[in-house]
Amino acid sequence: MIEGSGLVALVDDDADLLHATTQLLELAGFAVVARDAAEAALAVVDRTFEGVVVSDIRMPGMNGLQLFDRIKAIDPDIPVILVTGHGDVDLAVAALKDGVYDFISKPYAGDRLVEALKRASEKRRLVMENRRLREAAALATDGLPLIGEAPAIKRLRETLRQIADMNVDVLVEGETGTGKEVVADLLHRWGRRRAKPFVALNCGALPETVIESELFGHEAGAFTGAQRRRIGSIEHSSGGTLFLDEIESMPPALQVKLLRVLETRSLTPLGSNDIRRIDLRVVAATKVDLGRSDQRGDFREDLYFRLNVVTLRIPPLRQRRGDIPMLFGHFLGKAAERFGRPVARVNAAVSDHLQSHDWPGNVRELAHFADRVALGLGPEDEVRAVFAHVAEPEATLPERVGQYEAQLIRDALRDHGGDVRGAIDALGVPRKTFYDKLKRYGIAASEFRNGGDADTQPSRKSDEHDA
Repeated sequence: MIEGSGLVALVDDDADLLHATTQLLELAGFAVVARDAAEAALAVVDRTFEGVVVSDIRMPGMNGLQLFDRIKAIDPDIPVILVTGHGDVDLAVAALKDGVYDFISKPYAGDRLVEALKRASEKRRLVMENRRLREAAALATDGLPLIGEAPAIKRLRETLRQIADMNVDVLVEGETGTGKEVVADLLHRWGRRRAKPFVALNCGALPETVIESELFGHEAGAFTGAQRRRIGSIEHSSGGTLFLDEIESMPPALQVKLLRVLETRSLTPLGSNDIRRIDLRVVAATKVDLGRSDQRGDFREDLYFRLNVVTLRIPPLRQRRGDIPMLFGHFLGKAAERFGRPVARVNAAVSDHLQSHDWPGNVRELAHFADRVALGLGPEDEVRAVFAHVAEPEATLPERVGQYEAQLIRDALRDHGGDVRGAIDALGVPRKTFYDKLKRYGIAASEFRNGGDADTQPSRKSDEHDA
């Protein structure tokens, strides 16, 4: 017996046959709603019905064909399987042309019905999942950030609303890709500081020789190369919000200076003796638990306590798997809009990946996966599966390889925010080769930029050197 799963509305006026078929399907793993009349079956079938309808054709009152017409009016995507006698085959064939999913002639083997139900249930599952994703894409606009209905996410949104207007520093804890900057941005936008700048600085992305000037600013001539005065991120954020990502990566010497700024709400730029008062609110983010000495490393305990006025923790995606369809629908809709494509339908491979993958990169990884699906790519478990999604069936092998190569380049640019140097290092190709491929595939690195000074234009001198 082939195992099945799903919901079945079974309709037959023959009580013995209804009972026997119900047992057959339940043994095969289906949940069965058995009814002895078409009218009774209609009471359990609406657009939210998750299953398949199996009905005998010849019944008193409303027959199977009339039942199909009624179901098609409710939702044409509900699969209907008709069970026919020998004399009803012509009627069933005509019904197939009208949209009936399948028909089975009496007498039939149990495996034949179970196999048909297995295929029909999978089709219905994908239809319903695609509907939910489209609804999520429509609802999850920029007006509804920090998407999710998990209890932890609901509590987080409520807490953000409560503290957005409070002049307290906030520490945000969460794994890479969970959305720590989204939380910081919401604290800014939902509070009265929203009219002033939101200034973000990644403490782990800047060398120690640069980060001090970036944070505190400097006067002209403060050091070699300081040709003009620069206002640092702290002073620039005055009245608004300063977001310090990867705060655990801040050099120890700067931690001392930041602690003093937090305590005095003032700073002295490099090369100056002037003390400048600032209206400061800091939101610091970390991917480690700074409250634990074994994870804190050389991060100062007194700075941790100073930042730890309010601590917000963002759960990883694997701990709120129920939110994945809504999030994916949102990102898929955004990707389709960005790439100028219709919202892609989710096939079985994508659906299985959404449900089974652990998402170590969290929401960021899910967003990148939605981009790939929007572009026609599926899960990256097998290159062959990717080729099957990327290329048309008649595409040649070189064409498929080229399309896959182009997508790898897009992914590298996206992962590095459009920074060509980072993408080249990640892909391990010569500079000239990389630019040749950008030209060949019509890829503009500038489309992937998310800030910073990405090297987006090749120089003739560089090309000649790499050649």
